Amino acid sequence: MIPGAGFGGRRMRGAVLSLAVVVVIALAAPTGAAAQMTEAEVFVSQAVLDFEAKRYDEALASLRRALEIEPDHVEALFYLGAVYTALKRPDDAIAALERARSRAPADTAVALQLGLAYFAARDYDRAAPLLEEVFRARPTLDHLGYYVGFLRYRQKDYRRALEAFRQGRATDPEVQQLTRFYSGLALAALGLPSRAATEIDEALRAAPGSPLTAPIERMRDAVVAARSRERRLSAEVRVGGFHDDNVAVIPDQDRREPIVPLLRRPRHESSGELLGLRADYAWYRSEAVEATVGYSFFGTYNNDLPSFNVTDHLASTAVTYRTAIGSLPAQTTGQYAFDILFLDDDEFVQRHTVAASGALGFGDRHLSQAVTRYQRKDFVEDTPRPAPEEIRDADNWMIGAVHLLRFAEDRHVVRFGYQFDYEDASGRNYGYRGHRLVAGVQYTLPWLALRLRYDFDVHLRDYTAVNTILPTTRPRSVRRADEELTNVVRAELPLPWNLTLAAEYLSTINQSNLAVYDYTRNVVSLILSWSY
Repeated sequence: MIPGAGFGGRRMRGAVLSLAVVVVIALAAPTGAAAQMTEAEVFVSQAVLDFEAKRYDEALASLRRALEIEPDHVEALFYLGAVYTALKRPDDAIAALERARSRAPADTAVALQLGLAYFAARDYDRAAPLLEEVFRARPTLDHLGYYVGFLRYRQKDYRRALEAFRQGRATDPEVQQLTRFYSGLALAALGLPSRAATEIDEALRAAPGSPLTAPIERMRDAVVAARSRERRLSAEVRVGGFHDDNVAVIPDQDRREPIVPLLRRPRHESSGELLGLRADYAWYRSEAVEATVGYSFFGTYNNDLPSFNVTDHLASTAVTYRTAIGSLPAQTTGQYAFDILFLDDDEFVQRHTVAASGALGFGDRHLSQAVTRYQRKDFVEDTPRPAPEEIRDADNWMIGAVHLLRFAEDRHVVRFGYQFDYEDASGRNYGYRGHRLVAGVQYTLPWLALRLRYDFDVHLRDYTAVNTILPTTRPRSVRRADEELTNVVRAELPLPWNLTLAAEYLSTINQSNLAVYDYTRNVVSLILSWSY
């Protein structure tokens, strides 16, 4: 949310409550069915006249006389609640209206007045279902759309809040102003500051002499300036240590393949250190478009197996376009990245990656994203070059989608998704069609803001050609099929000065019908990061 969006603070709450006591009697009040007016109804009729003339003490006296004669008279209880609401005595109003509600549970006028009484008492949880009930039946009832929209806004259901504001009607200029104002705040929360500023400008025009004009103007300035105040430069530095029990990715023991024991002989465990750097700069930014360039570096040093040290340099550029589909916030992003990975200071592979993604938010809870990606991989082959079937250069295409369930302002997240990728490799032994299932959960503990994460994915790869080399006992007889399972457990502890301490456990299990590619790898790491 933008800075200042919580300006619903004391002044705005006071304005809201002052409106709540202006009782909306647009629906017909409950009426008796008798053709002859009873003595109690005579007193109620007099009370109605006094109420409309704002002679509240006289109205109370008449209503008490009516209830002495007929204690469960619904119309008398209804107007008693209305008078108490006007007198800013919501507890007394609630008591009277609950009695009326028990006698006439289907009466929308009683439900409306009881909802307003709970609203005035700031018991929003009880006010919401009552006002929602009336809103479903009479959405254009004067001022009702504002109350329902405000309650939805408090629940951070910004999309449905906008729907209520737009469906509702208001004749009072101050209610019109507040409706526009909270519409602007909802749009800002949905990531649409331009449309938010327009709504807030309309709020100022709705009631230019209102005592709320000055704070609303300050909010408009905050909305307009929010994106311009965002940092154009973001950066992160990570340092840490790790232990890897299979640095060389040697295969698991398997007697079916004679070459496996030879591959398992070298040492394959090592502790080590890692360093990561990342910087992104937004070189262009407008209301709807942002363009960035970035650079990142990642390196590992294996104390016991330095020949497997890895360094990677990546440069990227991206353009993001923010918009809305109806009242739903949406954005699309196009990205290009180029990276070079070195193994023991020797170039190992170059990759060109082009990706496009789109995201759509559904209220404060749901976010869906679709992505498509093309990647070109060019490996540096040893001399002499391997057989043509073993050339790993490839074009990889991927398409997928992921859905996020978000709770408590993203402190808790559940995600799941699916990806399909196709690798068209120069060497026939490496081309495949893959299916990836991804899932994850994040939970933030209330103490210390400790974030716990678990991510899982399974990548199923069906290779498109019979392998020309493996198994060594029967070459050209088996088409490779792999099932790669990855589990990541991570705990992140935020620290002062933009520091984060993370402990992570990574488990990778690759199961293949070719024993050479069967392996298990476990990595434990402790990382300290600083972000700007």
